[in-house]
Amino acid sequence: MNFDRIEPSPGQESVWDYPRPPRLEQSTKHVKIVFNQVTIADTRRAQRVLETSHPPYYYISPEDIQMQYLHKSSRGSWCEWKGQAGYYTVTVGEKEVADAAWFYPNPVPAFEAIRDYVAFYPRLMDACYVDGELVQAQEGIFYGGWITKDIVGPFKGGIGTWGW
Repeated sequence: MNFDRIEPSPGQESVWDYPRPPRLEQSTKHVKIVFNQVTIADTRRAQRVLETSHPPYYYISPEDIQMQYLHKSSRGSWCEWKGQAGYYTVTVGEKEVADAAWFYPNPVPAFEAIRDYVAFYPRLMDACYVDGELVQAQEGIFYGGWITKDIVGPFKGGIGTWGW
């Protein structure tokens, strides 16, 4: 990947300072997800995954999600760091989006803290917020990172970032 790293200003983080393999950390930031005018998730106790070149992924406890709107799908995927993932379709009223969120039912020991926690693709939700700020979705259909004003890149997933 050919890129110019953006130097973070005070109070910002560069995704190029995040570790590989990724690190899991607790977050007390207010995370809120809205779909079809319904708040389907609202928490101040998310888990945040930080990985080189990616904006953070937020994982939310099922206790802080309106789980009646999530239905397991048949999709699965494999993460070299976290293990086998399952997916949820999100349905609120007549609006539905398949495979809009993912979870790890049996993560590797380093990621045990996110067992059954759910991460949402912000590009598939109507709005995702971190401390009241509307999140920008990481580019690319495979990625689900959350970009806020305190995160700088460039980020993997945009044009010209494949194959690095």
